[in-house]
Amino acid sequence: MNINKLSRWQSAVDRRTMLKGLGVTMSLPVLEAMLPAHVATAEAAMASTAMNRMAFVFVPNGVVMDSWQPVKEGAGFSLPPSLEPLAKVKEKLNVMSHLAQNNARALGDGPGDHARSAATFLTGVHPRKTAGADIQAGVSVDQLAAAQIGAATKLPSLELGLEGGRNAGQCDSGYSCAYSNTISWKSPTTPMAKEIRPKLVFERLFGGGVDEIKNRKKRDHYRQSILDMVQADADQLQQKLGKTDRRKLDEYFTSVREIEQRLERAASDSAKIVIPDMDLPDGVPKDQVVHTRLMFDLLALAFQTDSTRIATLMLSNEGSNRSYSVVGVNEGHHQISHHQKKAENLEKLRKVDRHLITQFAYFLEKLDSMKEGDGTVLDHSMIVYGSAIGDGDRHNHNDLPVLLAGGGSGRIDTGRHLVYPKDTPLNNLFLSMLDFMGVSADRLGDSTGRLDKLKA
Repeated sequence: MNINKLSRWQSAVDRRTMLKGLGVTMSLPVLEAMLPAHVATAEAAMASTAMNRMAFVFVPNGVVMDSWQPVKEGAGFSLPPSLEPLAKVKEKLNVMSHLAQNNARALGDGPGDHARSAATFLTGVHPRKTAGADIQAGVSVDQLAAAQIGAATKLPSLELGLEGGRNAGQCDSGYSCAYSNTISWKSPTTPMAKEIRPKLVFERLFGGGVDEIKNRKKRDHYRQSILDMVQADADQLQQKLGKTDRRKLDEYFTSVREIEQRLERAASDSAKIVIPDMDLPDGVPKDQVVHTRLMFDLLALAFQTDSTRIATLMLSNEGSNRSYSVVGVNEGHHQISHHQKKAENLEKLRKVDRHLITQFAYFLEKLDSMKEGDGTVLDHSMIVYGSAIGDGDRHNHNDLPVLLAGGGSGRIDTGRHLVYPKDTPLNNLFLSMLDFMGVSADRLGDSTGRLDKLKA
């Protein structure tokens, strides 16, 4: 290392540096100038300080398993039709077979598999059957992590969704809607509200605290970008950075600017819609794909800037009957998930499965394009995609469709189809992930231990 480079390392930028201006703060991606001076190379420094993240992406109503599950076990498997959109990131994910959420089964409570699917997905706890205020499930894996390590980031956790819904009343056979519309639980009686409006997610990531609403109105009035408002701070920071960091910062600013512009376009489109007299969420893009990708982009930014390391995203509420006309499926998802093995229904479900995986692939490719140290943000993450229902017609809670993407900062070997003994608790995977996050937990739901095979 030459003298000039050593000098730059010794005057490193603090890891918690944020750009500020007119009541807003803006987090930054990890830069070489933020790393310790004593590490010999930038690459080694980035590797030594790489954080781990975890996210859980929930899909409702199960999937068509014969188009989802690979035939070959281990490495070198072929992607089945529903998973083909993941081809570009295949070597950075694992397909997990034969995992189960036993507490999503009836266990004497009768119908209500959809409500139990969402309620147990991340808790592993059988929910109390009630449509009243006395709801009870368990603490979810994301909130276990947030309670222990959430203070290290601006947001302890981030709860996102694509479909609104109430928490009062019943939505499934005597179960409260809170069970179907939530996968994140802060306590056994406290579900975490999810945000479905991209603009408000953006404000949470980059807003300025108590003056946030006032400044947001001011910014909207003058059509100012957050980047414009922190420009002076950014110019000062640029003077402290080397060529690599300046390029990385430029790429980051470009991605933030692009999202701002897309949010403006989405708001303009929404303003043209005549909204019926219904309790509909405000500020949600009418185009499902636009909405989905905006939320994935915001989640990617949250991870890149270390605004949070823990997140959940519900692609729809459990039991959702939304349609997917973008792939020619005009019937409700829940309706056709009761396919009765009819070829026409199964084909439509395969289209929905593949469509949702296409959006997930977009997210993974986005994370994998974000360079970080010796790899990418995806390499330093653990992203679960799945459901606590296997087949929507049978309402089974074993043989679940589960993907695990990302290398967990070197803790997970990827590019494999991992087959476990029948009815292996899904919660064993979550316990392992908590270990990899540095979170202490002895048990989650019906867990029986840690999941093996994550390292080859």
